[in-house]
Amino acid sequence: MGRPLRIEYPGAFYHVTSRGNERRPIFRSNKDYERFLGYFESATERYGAQIHCFCLMRNHYHLLLETPRANLSAILHHINTGYTNYFNSSTGRVGHLFQGRYRAILVEKDSYALELSRYIHLNPARAHLVKEPSDYAWSSYLGYIGREKRWEWLETDFILGLVSQDRGEARKRYRRHIEEGIGAALRDPLEGVIGSTVLGSEGFVDWVRERWIGRREANRDVPAIKKLSSGMDLVTIQKETQRMFGTGTVMSRRVDLYLCHQLSGLSLVEIGKFFGGISPSAVSQNTKRLRALLETDNRLSERVEKLKQNLSQ
Repeated sequence: MGRPLRIEYPGAFYHVTSRGNERRPIFRSNKDYERFLGYFESATERYGAQIHCFCLMRNHYHLLLETPRANLSAILHHINTGYTNYFNSSTGRVGHLFQGRYRAILVEKDSYALELSRYIHLNPARAHLVKEPSDYAWSSYLGYIGREKRWEWLETDFILGLVSQDRGEARKRYRRHIEEGIGAALRDPLEGVIGSTVLGSEGFVDWVRERWIGRREANRDVPAIKKLSSGMDLVTIQKETQRMFGTGTVMSRRVDLYLCHQLSGLSLVEIGKFFGGISPSAVSQNTKRLRALLETDNRLSERVEKLKQNLSQ
């Protein structure tokens, strides 16, 4: 498995997940949950972390985190290592508590924060732990709707401000936004992640690639960098797609175009040129239509997913 790419800069915004080793529980009691939240609080005090959303599940956690000091690694080391030491000491166990390193996706804050917060806050309901997200004690949702006052370190202003500038109205609208998602077939906001590393618009991805990934980094043998770096080999995607879907077929071209858009990190213009000069809007429309088809055609979805796995190896 390739080494994860960590892009850190002042003000970066991340969606972070970390799972228990072998998917085993990392929380056994209310005391454990409370202790873990204590590390969130100390991370804001010592490292200047800004925690926008969280959800602690039995064997993993989700976190929306902002880093004014460009110190993601230090923050997550403080949280995960500190809690591991506590957990091992209190249970008499040794070794790793979390499965490998955490997964951190760099996010375009303004465009994705609201939907990612809903994705995080709906986790307990989707896992059938509770009927309503407000019934779950270990999620930042209670802070957003005004039912939990003790988390003074929780940053709710930014996301609530995306809903309304009036705080009372923002809470009502935000709660309605969350409740509308219960049981709905919502699209996973993480579907558009490029190289398992960045979630954002073309402009944001280009900015990250040009500003924060230098030539030295681009030469490292890290799959995520290859997908974000300029000069991605689209021919490889094309060959693998044709191997699975045939040469010259309509579906082969549609899937090829879709995967080039999803995996290459290149602009719509660059991809369009590779496909014979088609327009950027045609590239975008193909992606939207194929996504809709994948939601209804399970066999096609499985084949495309297998193709993605082959390309990531």
